Amino acid sequence: MAARLSAPYSFHGDFESRVIGAAIHAGHETRPEVADLLALDEETRWREEDPHTQRIAAGCTTYVVANRSRFEVDLNRERHEAVYCTAEESWGLQVWRDEPPPALVDRSLQIYDNFYAELGARFDQLAAAGPFVVLDVHAYNHRRGGPAAVPAPQEGNPDVNVGTGSMPEIWRGIADALMAALSQTVVRGQGLDVRENVRFVGRGFPLWVHRRYPDRGCALALEFKKTFMDEWTGRVDDNHISELTMALQSAVPSVIHALEVAA
Repeated sequence: MAARLSAPYSFHGDFESRVIGAAIHAGHETRPEVADLLALDEETRWREEDPHTQRIAAGCTTYVVANRSRFEVDLNRERHEAVYCTAEESWGLQVWRDEPPPALVDRSLQIYDNFYAELGARFDQLAAAGPFVVLDVHAYNHRRGGPAAVPAPQEGNPDVNVGTGSMPEIWRGIADALMAALSQTVVRGQGLDVRENVRFVGRGFPLWVHRRYPDRGCALALEFKKTFMDEWTGRVDDNHISELTMALQSAVPSVIHALEVAA
């Protein structure tokens, strides 16, 4: 008997908090019709997804989680590229054994449309009450050369990359406050190396927030380096994740204070 799929996404908390967490690449599940056509094996998919980021995002009392794989539908892309159809759209990976039929793509895009409609309804109410911040939590690989490879140099691979590529300048103080708070946090016995736009600048989800709520919503893309797990075996350090979750949680008051100043 096939395992029952989780809902494509889930909302946690009352959505009255001024700081919202998100883990929209955390999912791994796919619909059977998608799984049947995928060329990628389980291990490759897992490595290219952002496992356990929902646990970090839970450092915010209110957060949203995608339970489906980015290879079914990528909620961090604009709609026209949310289903990877070519290797160029998926950083060189051959995602499909055969071209996905239009009906399959349409069903995946329906998830995309429903997600943004439901999230938009929640954020509209939040914005009506005042400005808010979204912390868009992701994770990135730093041992691309293989399981025995030396990790990529720290110089170009911070512990946390904060992406602000589409952020309106009015929110500069919030980005600075978040980075300062995280940088002062000790994780695994040392301070976090937190830098801006070194590896990533943020993509479709922050862009959607900034377009829809230009003077109400600030979205920051947080890419945590996968030092909390072995990106090749999937083995995870639960204590490390707990420390990262607490680090994010401890930064929220600074973000709220900066939001009050900006408002």
